[in-house]
Amino acid sequence: MERRQVPVYVGALAAGALVGWAAPAAGPVLEHAINPVLAALLYVTFLQVPAVELVRSLRAGRFLAAALVVNFVVVPVVVAAMFGFLPDDQAVRLGVLLVLLAPCVDYVIVFSGLAGGSGQRLLAATPLLLLAQMALLPGLLFLFLGPDLADVVEAGPFVEAFIVLIVIPLALAWLTQAWAARRPVGRRTADAAGTAMVPLMAATLLTVVASQVPKLGDGLADVVRVVPFYVLFLVVMAFAGLGVARLFRLRVPEGRAIVFTGATRNSLVVLPLALALPDTLAIAAVVIVTQTLIEVVGMVIYVRAVPRLLPAR
Repeated sequence: MERRQVPVYVGALAAGALVGWAAPAAGPVLEHAINPVLAALLYVTFLQVPAVELVRSLRAGRFLAAALVVNFVVVPVVVAAMFGFLPDDQAVRLGVLLVLLAPCVDYVIVFSGLAGGSGQRLLAATPLLLLAQMALLPGLLFLFLGPDLADVVEAGPFVEAFIVLIVIPLALAWLTQAWAARRPVGRRTADAAGTAMVPLMAATLLTVVASQVPKLGDGLADVVRVVPFYVLFLVVMAFAGLGVARLFRLRVPEGRAIVFTGATRNSLVVLPLALALPDTLAIAAVVIVTQTLIEVVGMVIYVRAVPRLLPAR
């Protein structure tokens, strides 16, 4: 499965779309399963980052600085340039902002590695990127939406997502690492959990898509209208990431990783925030899931294009 991750993920998305179309009544049930499946996925992701290595990764100053700049300086500028052209619907715009302003922390590691990028650097930077986006996302949303943001977005879901999707999985991962360092059974447990990465990612993608497809309804036209923006974002960020990598004079594997982290977005983690919005803004969640569908196809292209864009010396 690890050697065939891309077709597994594409298959999971297709299966999710089929389930959502064939059994729309299952949508609400599957929606409740998103957070548990996603928390399990992030636990396994964090388990691959030893606490000691995380501390060491903070010394990789140039790479971390480049990752923060491309995600929290360059990306907001690109989104700001597109914002005025987005459909004039508050829910659609909020969905686009939620997904494009948050950097990916899960399958970006896979796709970056397939393109010869430094997956280990990205893996070690994952907790920092998660913390940074949770801290900065409310402020960025306020900059784009202004005072209207307070009328539709509550702080509670952000706090809940931070605890359920970051604090608890990270704490459990570190406890498992400590157990594995002291007991053979702990080591076997950690190894077994590590093999669950691909199945959990596939399960997460299937659950997310299947739960949201029934919500399309009359909002299909608005969702289709944001697809060109997602495609444009992927094209622009390929060259923007390359520029940041060169600005910080990174080695080729690290530079490729920067291109991927700038282009891939955190749709799975921000989706629970969208699901907590009022019913009048329900289309925001579908807008976010649409970005996932476009992005997976884009990542297949990136795996071949980025090595040519940033060739090994």
